[in-house]
Amino acid sequence: MEKNKKKDIRALTKEQIRAFFVAQGDKAFRGNQVYEWLWQKGAHSFEAMTNVSKETRQLLDDNFVINHIKVDQMQRSSDGTIKNAVQLHDGLIVESVLIPTKTRTTACVSSQVGCSLDCRFCATSRLKRMRNLNPDEIYDQVVAIDNESRLYFDRKLSNIVFMGMGEPLMNYNNVLKAIDKITSTEGLAMSPKRITVSTSGVPKMIKKMADDEVKFKLAVSLHSAVDEIRTSIMPFNATFPLKDLREALQYWYAKTKSRITYEYVVWDGINDTQNDANALVDFCRFAPSKVNLIEYNPIDDGEFQQASNKAIDMYVTTLERNGITVTVRRSRGKDIDAACGQLANKS
Repeated sequence: MEKNKKKDIRALTKEQIRAFFVAQGDKAFRGNQVYEWLWQKGAHSFEAMTNVSKETRQLLDDNFVINHIKVDQMQRSSDGTIKNAVQLHDGLIVESVLIPTKTRTTACVSSQVGCSLDCRFCATSRLKRMRNLNPDEIYDQVVAIDNESRLYFDRKLSNIVFMGMGEPLMNYNNVLKAIDKITSTEGLAMSPKRITVSTSGVPKMIKKMADDEVKFKLAVSLHSAVDEIRTSIMPFNATFPLKDLREALQYWYAKTKSRITYEYVVWDGINDTQNDANALVDFCRFAPSKVNLIEYNPIDDGEFQQASNKAIDMYVTTLERNGITVTVRRSRGKDIDAACGQLANKS
Protein backbone atom coordinates (compact mmCIF):
# COMPACT_ATOMS: atom_id res chain seq x y z
CA MET A 1 0.00 0.00 0.00
CA GLU A 2 1.30 3.47 -0.88
CA LYS A 3 2.49 5.39 2.17
CA ASN A 4 0.25 8.38 1.53
CA LYS A 5 -2.80 6.08 1.38
CA LYS A 6 -2.05 4.31 4.65
CA LYS A 7 -4.01 5.31 7.72
CA ASP A 8 -2.22 6.92 10.64
CA ILE A 9 -2.42 4.20 13.28
CA ARG A 10 -2.68 6.76 16.05
CA ALA A 11 -6.07 7.79 14.72
CA LEU A 12 -7.32 4.38 15.89
CA THR A 13 -8.54 3.55 19.38
CA LYS A 14 -6.97 0.71 21.33
CA GLU A 15 -10.10 -1.37 20.63
CA GLN A 16 -9.74 -0.78 16.88
CA ILE A 17 -6.08 -1.83 16.95
CA ARG A 18 -7.00 -4.95 18.93
CA ALA A 19 -9.73 -5.71 16.37
CA PHE A 20 -7.22 -5.33 13.52
CA PHE A 21 -5.00 -8.04 15.01
CA VAL A 22 -7.94 -10.36 15.65
CA ALA A 23 -8.98 -9.92 12.00
CA GLN A 24 -5.42 -10.91 11.01
CA GLY A 25 -5.70 -14.11 13.03
CA ASP A 26 -3.50 -12.80 15.85
CA LYS A 27 -4.24 -12.33 19.54
CA ALA A 28 -6.05 -9.17 20.71
CA PHE A 29 -3.38 -8.43 23.33
CA ARG A 30 -0.98 -7.62 20.48
CA GLY A 31 -3.02 -4.43 20.10
CA ASN A 32 -2.29 -3.55 23.72
CA GLN A 33 1.46 -3.88 23.09
CA VAL A 34 1.33 -1.67 20.00
CA TYR A 35 -0.87 0.91 21.73
CA GLU A 36 1.63 1.18 24.59
CA TRP A 37 4.45 1.76 22.11
CA LEU A 38 2.47 4.45 20.33
CA TRP A 39 1.50 6.50 23.39
CA GLN A 40 3.44 5.66 26.56
CA LYS A 41 6.74 4.95 24.82
CA GLY A 42 6.33 7.48 21.98
CA ALA A 43 7.57 5.18 19.20
CA HIS A 44 8.36 7.03 15.96
CA SER A 45 8.39 3.85 13.86
CA PHE A 46 7.12 0.28 13.92
CA GLU A 47 10.74 -0.90 13.80
CA ALA A 48 11.23 0.58 17.29
CA MET A 49 8.65 -1.83 18.77
CA THR A 50 11.25 -4.32 19.93
CA ASN A 51 8.99 -6.72 21.86
CA VAL A 52 6.84 -7.26 18.76
CA SER A 53 7.87 -9.87 16.17
CA LYS A 54 9.48 -8.80 12.90
CA GLU A 55 6.51 -10.24 10.99
CA THR A 56 4.06 -8.17 13.06
CA ARG A 57 6.11 -5.03 12.54
CA GLN A 58 6.06 -5.66 8.80
CA LEU A 59 2.29 -6.19 8.91
CA LEU A 60 1.88 -2.84 10.64
CA ASP A 61 4.20 -1.14 8.16
CA ASP A 62 2.22 -2.59 5.27
CA ASN A 63 -1.03 -1.15 6.59
CA PHE A 64 -0.31 1.96 8.63
CA VAL A 65 1.97 4.94 9.17
CA ILE A 66 2.96 6.89 12.26
CA ASN A 67 2.71 10.56 11.30
CA HIS A 68 5.10 11.71 13.97
CA ILE A 69 6.23 15.31 14.34
CA LYS A 70 9.85 16.33 13.90
CA VAL A 71 11.55 19.16 15.79
CA ASP A 72 12.90 20.94 12.72
CA GLN A 73 14.71 23.70 14.61
CA MET A 74 15.34 24.36 18.30
CA GLN A 75 16.32 27.78 19.64
CA ARG A 76 17.47 28.54 23.18
CA SER A 77 16.93 31.91 24.81
CA SER A 78 19.35 33.65 27.14
CA ASP A 79 16.78 33.09 29.92
CA GLY A 80 16.64 29.31 29.32
CA THR A 81 13.42 29.29 27.29
CA ILE A 82 13.43 26.84 24.37
CA LYS A 83 11.40 27.30 21.19
CA ASN A 84 10.73 24.39 18.84
CA ALA A 85 9.82 24.79 15.20
CA VAL A 86 7.82 21.60 14.76
CA GLN A 87 7.45 20.07 11.30
CA LEU A 88 4.24 18.12 10.74
CA HIS A 89 3.89 15.13 8.43
CA ASP A 90 2.61 17.32 5.57
CA GLY A 91 5.52 19.76 5.84
CA LEU A 92 3.63 22.52 7.68
CA ILE A 93 5.29 24.12 10.70
CA VAL A 94 3.99 25.12 14.13
CA GLU A 95 5.88 26.37 17.15
CA SER A 96 5.90 25.27 20.77
CA VAL A 97 7.83 26.60 23.75
CA LEU A 98 9.44 25.22 26.91
CA ILE A 99 9.38 27.77 29.74
CA PRO A 100 11.58 26.87 32.73
CA THR A 101 11.55 28.38 36.22
CA LYS A 102 13.30 27.30 39.40
CA THR A 103 10.37 25.11 40.43
CA ARG A 104 8.58 24.05 37.25
CA THR A 105 8.80 23.48 33.52
CA THR A 106 5.85 24.55 31.40
CA ALA A 107 5.03 23.50 27.83
CA CYS A 108 3.26 26.09 25.70
CA VAL A 109 1.70 24.15 22.82
CA SER A 110 -0.05 25.02 19.57
CA SER A 111 -3.47 23.75 18.48
CA GLN A 112 -3.75 25.12 14.92
CA VAL A 113 -1.46 25.90 12.00
CA GLY A 114 -1.98 29.66 11.98
CA CYS A 115 -5.07 31.00 13.76
CA SER A 116 -8.81 31.32 13.20
CA LEU A 117 -9.05 34.71 14.92
CA ASP A 118 -7.83 38.21 14.15
CA CYS A 119 -6.23 39.78 17.24
CA ARG A 120 -4.29 42.76 15.91
CA PHE A 121 -1.50 42.56 18.49
CA CYS A 122 -0.62 38.91 17.86
CA ALA A 123 1.87 37.72 15.24
CA THR A 124 0.15 34.34 14.86
CA SER A 125 -3.12 35.98 13.80
CA ARG A 126 -1.34 37.33 10.73
CA LEU A 127 -0.89 33.78 9.48
CA LYS A 128 -3.98 32.36 7.83
CA ARG A 129 -5.38 29.27 9.51
CA MET A 130 -4.25 26.39 7.34
CA ARG A 131 -5.63 23.52 9.39
CA ASN A 132 -6.32 22.16 12.85
CA LEU A 133 -3.75 19.97 14.55
CA ASN A 134 -4.64 16.33 15.14
CA PRO A 135 -4.64 14.99 18.72
CA ASP A 136 -1.36 13.11 18.16
CA GLU A 137 0.34 16.26 16.82
CA ILE A 138 -0.60 18.13 19.98
CA TYR A 139 0.48 15.19 22.13
CA ASP A 140 3.83 14.95 20.33
CA GLN A 141 4.65 18.59 21.13
CA VAL A 142 4.20 17.79 24.83
CA VAL A 143 6.37 14.66 24.60
CA ALA A 144 9.13 16.60 22.80
CA ILE A 145 9.13 19.30 25.48
CA ASP A 146 9.05 16.72 28.28
CA ASN A 147 12.14 15.10 26.75
CA GLU A 148 13.88 18.49 26.52
CA SER A 149 12.96 19.28 30.13
CA ARG A 150 14.53 16.03 31.30
CA LEU A 151 17.61 16.55 29.12
CA TYR A 152 18.35 20.22 29.85
CA PHE A 153 16.79 20.76 33.29
CA ASP A 154 16.90 17.26 34.78
CA ARG A 155 13.21 17.21 35.63
CA LYS A 156 10.00 16.12 33.97
CA LEU A 157 7.47 18.52 32.53
CA SER A 158 5.19 19.93 35.23
CA ASN A 159 2.60 22.09 33.43
CA ILE A 160 0.98 22.57 30.03
CA VAL A 161 -0.66 25.71 28.63
CA PHE A 162 -2.57 25.86 25.35
CA MET A 163 -1.31 29.35 24.56
CA GLY A 164 0.68 28.66 21.41
CA MET A 165 -0.48 29.11 17.84
CA GLY A 166 -4.22 28.92 17.23
CA GLU A 167 -7.48 29.21 19.15
CA PRO A 168 -7.92 25.92 21.07
CA LEU A 169 -11.72 26.15 21.23
CA MET A 170 -11.84 26.34 17.42
CA ASN A 171 -10.23 22.88 17.44
CA TYR A 172 -12.22 21.66 20.42
CA ASN A 173 -12.61 17.95 19.74
CA ASN A 174 -8.96 17.38 18.87
CA VAL A 175 -7.73 19.42 21.85
CA LEU A 176 -9.91 17.37 24.22
CA LYS A 177 -8.74 14.10 22.67
CA ALA A 178 -5.12 15.21 23.11
CA ILE A 179 -5.73 16.15 26.75
CA ASP A 180 -7.43 12.78 27.32
CA LYS A 181 -4.25 11.07 26.07
CA ILE A 182 -1.96 13.37 28.05
CA THR A 183 -3.86 12.71 31.30
CA SER A 184 -4.51 9.00 30.71
CA THR A 185 -2.51 6.36 32.57
CA GLU A 186 -2.00 4.89 29.09
CA GLY A 187 -0.42 8.17 27.98
CA LEU A 188 1.60 10.66 30.03
CA ALA A 189 -0.57 10.40 33.19
CA MET A 190 -0.40 14.14 33.88
CA SER A 191 -2.94 15.70 36.20
CA PRO A 192 -5.56 17.80 34.35
CA LYS A 193 -5.13 20.40 37.11
CA ARG A 194 -1.70 21.09 35.62
CA ILE A 195 -3.20 21.92 32.21
CA THR A 196 -4.62 25.32 31.24
CA VAL A 197 -6.56 25.98 28.05
CA SER A 198 -6.41 29.64 27.03
CA THR A 199 -9.13 31.06 24.82
CA SER A 200 -9.78 34.48 23.33
CA GLY A 201 -13.42 33.86 24.23
CA VAL A 202 -15.83 31.68 22.24
CA PRO A 203 -18.96 31.69 24.42
CA LYS A 204 -20.76 28.60 23.14
CA MET A 205 -17.58 26.52 23.40
CA ILE A 206 -16.91 27.72 26.96
CA LYS A 207 -20.40 26.50 27.85
CA LYS A 208 -19.71 23.20 26.09
CA MET A 209 -16.55 22.74 28.16
CA ALA A 210 -18.62 23.25 31.29
CA ASP A 211 -21.23 20.73 30.09
CA ASP A 212 -18.46 18.25 29.28
CA GLU A 213 -17.21 18.61 32.87
CA VAL A 214 -13.59 19.12 31.88
CA LYS A 215 -11.06 19.04 34.72
CA PHE A 216 -8.41 21.36 33.31
CA LYS A 217 -8.15 25.09 34.03
CA LEU A 218 -9.57 27.92 31.93
CA ALA A 219 -7.81 31.16 31.02
CA VAL A 220 -9.35 33.96 28.98
CA SER A 221 -7.29 36.36 26.86
CA LEU A 222 -9.31 39.47 27.75
CA HIS A 223 -7.19 42.66 27.33
CA SER A 224 -10.17 45.00 27.70
CA ALA A 225 -13.50 44.93 29.51
CA VAL A 226 -14.83 47.76 27.32
CA ASP A 227 -16.56 46.46 24.17
CA GLU A 228 -15.45 49.26 21.84
CA ILE A 229 -11.80 48.94 22.85
CA ARG A 230 -11.83 45.13 22.79
CA THR A 231 -13.38 45.10 19.31
CA SER A 232 -10.74 47.55 18.05
CA ILE A 233 -7.90 45.22 19.10
CA MET A 234 -9.74 41.86 18.82
CA PRO A 235 -12.24 42.37 15.96
CA PHE A 236 -14.01 39.02 16.53
CA ASN A 237 -15.37 40.63 19.74
CA ALA A 238 -18.04 42.18 17.50
CA THR A 239 -19.35 38.63 16.98
CA PHE A 240 -18.71 37.44 20.55
CA PRO A 241 -19.31 40.61 22.65
CA LEU A 242 -18.39 40.89 26.31
CA LYS A 243 -21.94 40.32 27.58
CA ASP A 244 -22.02 36.93 25.81
CA LEU A 245 -18.55 36.08 27.09
CA ARG A 246 -19.52 37.06 30.64
CA GLU A 247 -22.68 34.95 30.49
CA ALA A 248 -20.65 31.96 29.28
CA LEU A 249 -18.09 32.42 32.06
CA GLN A 250 -20.86 32.69 34.66
CA TYR A 251 -22.19 29.39 33.31
CA TRP A 252 -18.69 27.89 33.46
CA TYR A 253 -18.22 28.86 37.09
CA ALA A 254 -21.71 27.73 38.13
CA LYS A 255 -21.03 24.29 36.63
CA THR A 256 -17.37 23.79 37.54
CA LYS A 257 -16.70 26.03 40.58
CA SER A 258 -13.30 26.55 38.93
CA ARG A 259 -11.63 29.96 39.21
CA ILE A 260 -11.13 31.88 35.97
CA THR A 261 -7.80 33.41 34.98
CA TYR A 262 -7.80 36.54 32.85
CA GLU A 263 -4.76 37.32 30.71
CA TYR A 264 -4.44 41.03 30.22
CA VAL A 265 -1.89 43.21 28.42
CA VAL A 266 -1.91 46.95 29.14
CA TRP A 267 -0.92 49.07 26.12
CA ASP A 268 0.07 52.70 25.99
CA GLY A 269 -2.84 54.87 24.87
CA ILE A 270 -5.22 51.93 24.37
CA ASN A 271 -6.34 50.51 27.72
CA ASP A 272 -4.13 52.25 30.27
CA THR A 273 -6.61 54.56 32.08
CA GLN A 274 -8.34 54.31 35.43
CA ASN A 275 -11.64 53.77 33.60
CA ASP A 276 -10.14 50.71 31.89
CA ALA A 277 -9.00 49.28 35.22
CA ASN A 278 -12.41 49.96 36.80
CA ALA A 279 -14.14 48.16 33.91
CA LEU A 280 -11.87 45.15 34.47
CA VAL A 281 -12.80 45.10 38.16
CA ASP A 282 -16.49 45.12 37.26
CA PHE A 283 -15.97 42.27 34.80
CA CYS A 284 -14.16 40.19 37.42
CA ARG A 285 -16.81 40.56 40.12
CA PHE A 286 -19.27 37.87 39.01
CA ALA A 287 -17.01 34.88 39.75
CA PRO A 288 -13.77 34.13 41.62
CA SER A 289 -10.92 35.03 39.31
CA LYS A 290 -7.35 36.19 39.09
CA VAL A 291 -5.68 38.52 36.61
CA ASN A 292 -2.29 38.00 35.00
CA LEU A 293 -0.96 41.31 33.74
CA ILE A 294 1.32 40.21 30.90
CA GLU A 295 4.25 42.17 29.54
CA TYR A 296 3.72 43.00 25.87
CA ASN A 297 6.04 41.61 23.23
CA PRO A 298 6.35 43.78 20.10
CA ILE A 299 5.69 42.23 16.68
CA ASP A 300 7.77 44.58 14.50
CA ASP A 301 5.35 47.27 13.32
CA GLY A 302 5.29 49.30 16.55
CA GLU A 303 1.53 49.89 16.50
CA PHE A 304 1.19 48.51 20.04
CA GLN A 305 3.51 49.66 22.82
CA GLN A 306 3.83 48.42 26.39
CA ALA A 307 2.17 50.78 28.89
CA SER A 308 4.22 52.64 31.47
CA ASN A 309 5.11 51.14 34.84
CA LYS A 310 2.85 53.81 36.38
CA ALA A 311 -0.13 52.40 34.44
CA ILE A 312 0.72 48.83 35.47
CA ASP A 313 1.01 49.92 39.11
CA MET A 314 -2.38 51.64 38.83
CA TYR A 315 -3.96 48.40 37.59
CA VAL A 316 -2.35 46.38 40.40
CA THR A 317 -3.51 48.86 43.06
CA THR A 318 -7.06 49.01 41.65
CA LEU A 319 -7.43 45.23 41.45
CA GLU A 320 -5.94 44.56 44.88
CA ARG A 321 -8.06 47.27 46.49
CA ASN A 322 -11.09 45.39 45.17
CA GLY A 323 -9.94 42.01 46.47
CA ILE A 324 -8.91 40.59 43.09
CA THR A 325 -5.72 38.53 42.91
CA VAL A 326 -3.28 39.99 40.40
CA THR A 327 0.15 38.91 39.18
CA VAL A 328 2.50 40.81 36.87
CA ARG A 329 4.06 38.32 34.45
CA ARG A 330 7.37 39.12 32.81
CA SER A 331 7.75 37.56 29.39
CA ARG A 332 10.25 34.82 28.65
CA GLY A 333 12.08 34.06 25.42
CA LYS A 334 11.66 37.46 23.78
CA ASP A 335 15.11 37.28 22.16
CA ILE A 336 14.03 34.23 20.12
CA ASP A 337 10.45 35.44 19.40
CA ALA A 338 9.10 32.80 21.80
CA ALA A 339 7.10 35.08 24.10
CA CYS A 340 3.31 35.51 24.18
CA GLY A 341 1.97 36.74 20.86
CA GLN A 342 5.27 36.33 18.99
CA LEU A 343 4.87 32.85 17.47
CA ALA A 344 4.84 33.40 13.73
CA ASN A 345 7.08 30.75 12.11
CA LYS A 346 9.78 33.28 11.24
CA SER A 347 12.17 30.37 10.88
